[in-house]
Amino acid sequence: MFVTGHTGFKGAWLCVLLDALGAQVHGYALDTPEHYLYNRAGLGSLVATDQRADIRDTAVLREAIAASGAQVVLHLAAQTVVRESYDDPHEAFSSNVMGTFSVLQACRDVPGVTRCVVVTTDKVYFNNEWVWGYRETDRLGGDDPYSASKAAAEIVAHSMAVSFPREGYAVATARAGNVVGGGDATPEALMPELVGAYASGRQAVLRRPAAVRPWQHVLEPLSGYLTLAEHLTPDRHATAWNFGPATDDALTVGEVATRLATAWGDNASWCSDEHQGPHEAGLLMLDSARARTDLAWSPAWDVTTALSKVVTWEQSVRSGTTPLDATRTQVAEYLTPPPA
Repeated sequence: MFVTGHTGFKGAWLCVLLDALGAQVHGYALDTPEHYLYNRAGLGSLVATDQRADIRDTAVLREAIAASGAQVVLHLAAQTVVRESYDDPHEAFSSNVMGTFSVLQACRDVPGVTRCVVVTTDKVYFNNEWVWGYRETDRLGGDDPYSASKAAAEIVAHSMAVSFPREGYAVATARAGNVVGGGDATPEALMPELVGAYASGRQAVLRRPAAVRPWQHVLEPLSGYLTLAEHLTPDRHATAWNFGPATDDALTVGEVATRLATAWGDNASWCSDEHQGPHEAGLLMLDSARARTDLAWSPAWDVTTALSKVVTWEQSVRSGTTPLDATRTQVAEYLTPPPA
């Protein structure tokens, strides 16, 4: 498996998941801060190669993919923070649009690559603030630079797939909702704010407590990406897939904060920030019927379980468990079938 963005939050959990499944992982990403999970858990020991380079350097990327011998490419590398995209829109569009183009161009040029899954986001949809989930055939859009750049990446992926087909090679895109999990240090993300506040005894400060999002444990979309890669046959070439939670797991930010506070204990609490910052979607949900029907994929953990796993991971690490052991334990739990 060749994974771009393996040093990010999702990428780190993916490395542990793939290691548990017996896969050989080749990673390609930019450097990340020392406090990120990949570095805290020493995950460099789990990958066969760990190359630090920019996905927009197509020649270097092509050489790395070819040298890895990987058949499957999972493209996770991206600029992922909405508020950062306002600060530097050029970087957001360059990384997410031209970076995706570069990955697809490199994959097409390497004969050994048979499948490429391009990871985008639920924010690729033109947001009508609907109370029902978006389907893969709904209109793409995006007001903020991050959302617009990821919608554009979807268009790039489709264009490259249908304009430059290659026998024995298939491309698909994967869209997921907001993920939670232990060790998250993503800037501006909800979990780092909640966990940091609850652990230190201060009130967490929420920008948009009424915003509704489809919450899921980070292992859920990762299992979806792998399921898609496994079943990415030529008849599924140039397709898009949602991997979201059940409708009941679409909660407001405030509800998530309250549930996590209850699970955390120690009188954990939160308050609202009057300064909400730049525009973000208020209501957003996914319809994953296509993945359930065609790929037999469905979430294993509901939002209550997902949040309890976050608390368990964070509190166990604070009690002396290594980040790697805590992550491996939860990956093993996820892969263990429930009792009949």
